[in-house]
Amino acid sequence: MQEPESNQEKWLSGFMKETFREQKRTRRWGIVFKLLTFTYLFVALFLFMNTGLLDKESATQEDHTAMVVVNGVIAADEEANANSIVSSLRAAFKNEHSKAVMMVINSPGGSPVQAGYVNDEIKRLRGIYPEKKLYAVIAELGASGGYYMAVAADEIYADKSSLVGSIGVTASGFGFVGLMEKVGVERRHYTSGEHKAFLDPFSPAKTEEALFWQGVLDSTHKQFIKVVEEGRGDRLDKGNKDLYSGLIWNGEQALALGLIDGLGSPGYVARDVIQAEEIVDYSIKPSKLESFTKSLGLSIGEGVATLLNRSDTAMQLR
Repeated sequence: MQEPESNQEKWLSGFMKETFREQKRTRRWGIVFKLLTFTYLFVALFLFMNTGLLDKESATQEDHTAMVVVNGVIAADEEANANSIVSSLRAAFKNEHSKAVMMVINSPGGSPVQAGYVNDEIKRLRGIYPEKKLYAVIAELGASGGYYMAVAADEIYADKSSLVGSIGVTASGFGFVGLMEKVGVERRHYTSGEHKAFLDPFSPAKTEEALFWQGVLDSTHKQFIKVVEEGRGDRLDKGNKDLYSGLIWNGEQALALGLIDGLGSPGYVARDVIQAEEIVDYSIKPSKLESFTKSLGLSIGEGVATLLNRSDTAMQLR
């Protein structure tokens, strides 16, 4: 025969049931709040990614100055890569409401190949749209590969304190042969060509290979000089023996040397030179979603891999 529950047992049973009900309610509300949070973040991200699109669309239907920004090291895997810059320039030239194109440069240089692609494309676009001028405006720095791009423009402007020039080519690396001998490390590198490993930092340098590499750099330097003279013509002070030495000058000095045509900011060029004060940025940049994920650290592995794989001996217009 089952004994009747005591008051204490009834209280405990009721307490447990109420506790379970409260836990269910808490879980249910937790799910609701998570869904609301997810929805809020999704909507916020969507609005963040699309902010300004309507404004830009309306702006491109009125007369304006089309701007393309070249920012940072010029390389295929950087923001300032030829594909992005060229695509931006094409869109800027194509729009019938852009009175002129303004390329704002802030770059120490980089790949001669990437800079060459942009220089060639500017010449092509100027031929297709002869009525539309392209102005290069140098911000803090327009050196080497950055200047290589600029000389394809109709005119170049810079601030009086901007750094301009550095018409030269460089390639650098390290030699670890002596260090390896000290720590007792033996290098084992097998090749099928006599000079296949001539840039290997763990092998002794050879005089004939150093002379060969210097010849490659000198040849590339001559290409750079040719592009500068084609772009600047008689405006250059060719009597200055340091013009192509790799030195860099401020804006006032660059103006005296004929490296630029005037002193002024992007705003000045748009307002007073082009006479279209409204500026529309045509620059192709990483998507805001990509930038957002990178800010969370999702690209750390990619960045480390890039640093490990990048060769120190790559030729640079710097």
